[in-house]
Amino acid sequence: MADDLNFSGKSSPKLDETMTFRVRGEEELHPGDVLKTVYAALREKGYNPINQLVGYLISGDPAYITSHKQARSLIRRVERDDLIEELVSAYLRDIR
Repeated sequence: MADDLNFSGKSSPKLDETMTFRVRGEEELHPGDVLKTVYAALREKGYNPINQLVGYLISGDPAYITSHKQARSLIRRVERDDLIEELVSAYLRDIR
């Protein structure tokens, strides 16, 4: 049992558990907010936002997303499967 304690007296993590690390200032991004922001940036630049987002979601190629208003770097901070999950959930929300 003494082996399970670190210098602060707290028990140390188990080796088979996943540890997480978050950099200070790194805010949690909600996929829906990211989609809305990217949609607005694409529209503002004159692109068809639906076509561009579908191209990105299918291919993973960030070139489908404009860099205007940092939309490309913003969308790359969210996993594509989380974006798709948000879209499906929003579409089916009234059915549940």
